[in-house]
Amino acid sequence: MSAQHTFDSLGLALPPLPGPAGLYQPCLINGRHVYLSGHLPFQEDGSLIKGKVGESMSVDAATAAARQVGLTILRTLIGTLGSLDRVSRVLKLFGMVNATADFVDHPKVINGCSELFKSVWGPEHGVGVRSAVGVASLPIGVPVEIEATFELA
Repeated sequence: MSAQHTFDSLGLALPPLPGPAGLYQPCLINGRHVYLSGHLPFQEDGSLIKGKVGESMSVDAATAAARQVGLTILRTLIGTLGSLDRVSRVLKLFGMVNATADFVDHPKVINGCSELFKSVWGPEHGVGVRSAVGVASLPIGVPVEIEATFELA
């Protein structure tokens, strides 16, 4: 089954296509690689999920926010490439978690996005290398921001 068909069969709703909030390109294709700038957890209605993990947001809520970032990334890929079938594999994710200084479960939060991509491209092509780090703040008060690199088919 193709990645686009797999995604469609999941019945998930995508947020609107976000535009850049500064002087950068949200998505850049270079050869067989697609680089995505940091994406935020946009919801279906275009609003953002906000919060700080360990303070105003639980780990489970932050993990759900990371999944929402994954959906925002998929929206950008579909908007740029026309179909998820143009992507052959996830190469790398870099996840930043807006958390308190004593928070230590950053990888668990970023799993929200990783698990989504695994369900779309499968365990062999949907799981790439990854980093998950904690930061003191993120733009607009969001709990998570993720940038990604994909390989084109």
